[in-house]
Amino acid sequence: MKHFRTHFFAATILLLTANNMQAQSLKDIFNSGNLSNLMNTVTGKGESINMVGNWKYTGAAVELESDNILQQAGGALASTVAETKLNTQLAKLGIKEGQLNFVFNADSTFTSTVGKRTMSGTYSYSSSTKKVSLRYLTLLGMSAKIDCSSDKMTLLFDAKKLLKLLTLMGSKSNSTSMKTISALAKTYDGMLMGFDLKKSTK
Repeated sequence: MKHFRTHFFAATILLLTANNMQAQSLKDIFNSGNLSNLMNTVTGKGESINMVGNWKYTGAAVELESDNILQQAGGALASTVAETKLNTQLAKLGIKEGQLNFVFNADSTFTSTVGKRTMSGTYSYSSSTKKVSLRYLTLLGMSAKIDCSSDKMTLLFDAKKLLKLLTLMGSKSNSTSMKTISALAKTYDGMLMGFDLKKSTK
């Protein structure tokens, strides 16, 4: 009988401990901060993003990152003008709406296509920097600031890196357009240039 009671008490303690741990775990999960992190993981916001899919070019994107107050004062107008000019020059290079696309796969590989030319490589996302690193199999590596939702994505590169990417893509060579884009980038300190993309269901 004593032996039975010893096992009974031991089992009771284990059950109480397990229940307490479960209650603590539930309390931890529903803590506002942890719940927020859990939701971020589920929805793809905050700590992680879902880039997987076929993304088609819809237009040029420009962002000014400058501490210069005078430049910031006219930043909105400058950004609009720069986007218009960049759209024009990219079109001259053969990059028009629907004619450039990126396909990001779940295995961290990707392809980018301009016209009939397709290049492949690998990619990785850093939640700390909010940037995606693209490494082409030609060993050219570059990073881009990324803004990604369920159906829209913006990739913004350092202007010099974008020029390297355009050269690598081998879109219709146009030295005048390349020079114009380069000059445009030098107009404002800290200019990021890139692509607005939309997720394709096809």
